Amino acid sequence: MAARAQHELLRFLTCGSVDDGKSTLIGRLLYDSQLIFEDTLAAVARDSRKHGTTGEDIDLALLVDGLEAERQQGITIDVAYRFFATPRRSFIVADTPGHEQYTRNMATGASNASLAVILIDARKGVLTQTRRHSYICSLLGIRDIVVAVNKIDLVNFDEATFERIVGDYVTFAAELGFRSIVPIPISARFGDNVTAKSGNTPWYHGPTLLAHLEGVDVSQDLSAKPFRFPVQWVNRPNLDFRGFAGTIASGTVAPGDQVVVAASGKATRVARIVAAEGDLDRAEAGQAVTLTLADEVDVARGDVLARPAERPAVADQFAAHLLWMDEEPMLPGRGYLMRIGNVWTPCSVTSIRHRVDVNTLEQHAARRLALNEIGFCNFSAGQAVPFDPYEENRATGAFILVDRFTNRTAGAGMIAYPLRRASNIHQEHFTIDKASRAALTGNRPIVLWFTGLSGSGKSTIANIVEQALHRAGRATYALDGDNIRHGLCRDLGFTAEDRVENIRRVGEVAKLMVDAGMIVMCSFISPFRAERRMVRDLLGAGEFVEVFVDTPIEDCIARDPKGLYAKAQAGQIKNFTGIDSPYEPPEAPELHIRTAGRAPEDCAAEVLEKLRAAGVRC
Repeated sequence: MAARAQHELLRFLTCGSVDDGKSTLIGRLLYDSQLIFEDTLAAVARDSRKHGTTGEDIDLALLVDGLEAERQQGITIDVAYRFFATPRRSFIVADTPGHEQYTRNMATGASNASLAVILIDARKGVLTQTRRHSYICSLLGIRDIVVAVNKIDLVNFDEATFERIVGDYVTFAAELGFRSIVPIPISARFGDNVTAKSGNTPWYHGPTLLAHLEGVDVSQDLSAKPFRFPVQWVNRPNLDFRGFAGTIASGTVAPGDQVVVAASGKATRVARIVAAEGDLDRAEAGQAVTLTLADEVDVARGDVLARPAERPAVADQFAAHLLWMDEEPMLPGRGYLMRIGNVWTPCSVTSIRHRVDVNTLEQHAARRLALNEIGFCNFSAGQAVPFDPYEENRATGAFILVDRFTNRTAGAGMIAYPLRRASNIHQEHFTIDKASRAALTGNRPIVLWFTGLSGSGKSTIANIVEQALHRAGRATYALDGDNIRHGLCRDLGFTAEDRVENIRRVGEVAKLMVDAGMIVMCSFISPFRAERRMVRDLLGAGEFVEVFVDTPIEDCIARDPKGLYAKAQAGQIKNFTGIDSPYEPPEAPELHIRTAGRAPEDCAAEVLEKLRAAGVRC
């Protein structure tokens, strides 16, 4: 085993639709390679009697389906990685789930693979999930495909069935840019054409699956690509040493080489390359090292070092393919956290350019992306980040989106190109700033964000608060949901997408008014936490006060000042918050006002007291 591990390594994955035999195929490869210990084989034999699907035979799928839930359901849920080797090559194989619900796990397995074995059930042919997995493989840079038409024994080893399935797949995949597509008829259960040629398919003259995996050339000379060194950690063990640790993503480096910090453009030279075994004269892609620099330049975690003549793009806006992995749909304008390399930054999709139909590869207009859908989108990040197009460098061109509230990985992206802003647009700085404007009126600029159900009393309370502030000589302005929709947002409806855009626009206006030194009352249902958080992030510390006007929906319906609840309950109004559209109450508002049994004046007094405590004279 130790000797075999020194051979060239191939990382590949098995994918395809559910129950196409992926786990069984890997089990067969392990079994035929004689890499299963006797006690493991005995345990699988026992489990086969309990969970197996192959009658009296050993169910080889159980070698990789380790979760109890997987064995009970007979499907793969998580990604299982297995190592095996032959005298010619070493392998790491990722057994990925075929069920649509776990597409995100399949993408995880594909992200580090160089080749994909796409299994197709000979009885079912090319399915939607087959196409989806193939498209994801293409997006993630996999260029070599094996089409393993499995369970060929269940169609009596029929050549015509095999040729029809292969023809369907090759026609579909013609636009995916694969370098090679090798079709092989197999029976993973019985081993036909897996590690040895099968006498049941005399019409097939190609290699066995294992022979192809041993000989296929998927090498990528990362050392020949431009030098990229993403900084993972600033190594400062004492006052005499300051180095930058990370793994070289591509290219080579040697002491004395000129490098620049991609984001800032600061130039310096590499002084030393420090590794566990001592200083190195040269390091290349894949090596984890610590670089010391000749000059005291500002370098932090997330920065990328590159050669001066081969810099990556640095931009805060870019276009990218996005695979959506969350049950909550992706809505343009909603804020997420993006991790690209070692950088975390706020990010949002500014527009969806198109959604891809995985069955036909046609491009369709879309206003959201649902679970497992793939789109091509424009992105806006909270800061300029260094990157390369994904097709040029997988390490520096990939990112993930994380839901800010649940911390779930919501999407995986592959950058296509930066979006350049017009070169004549710059941030203008004026002598009179926010503090100067506030000092003129004696204000402390702040946003009071009143959120709650329709009919909760938001606008009424905000109106009373503004009157009190006006009497005290404070400069104020009220932004109200109904009023805004007569002008600034008159083009928007009440779908989830339009609600996100409505609050985004209001947030930008509120930010300008705070910059003008004003106290701003914003009365909006604003049902989603993500959008309220987005507005908070636009403002400075202490400039956003979330006021949750908490009124039971029964009281709101009883008031129903506009007759909206009655219409919504009758089905005359769609997407009405509290009826057929959700409201996400604040989890930690600065002020939680419970209105039941209280006069609006009492509620307003509570807000004014909060303002006084925050330093606002009123």
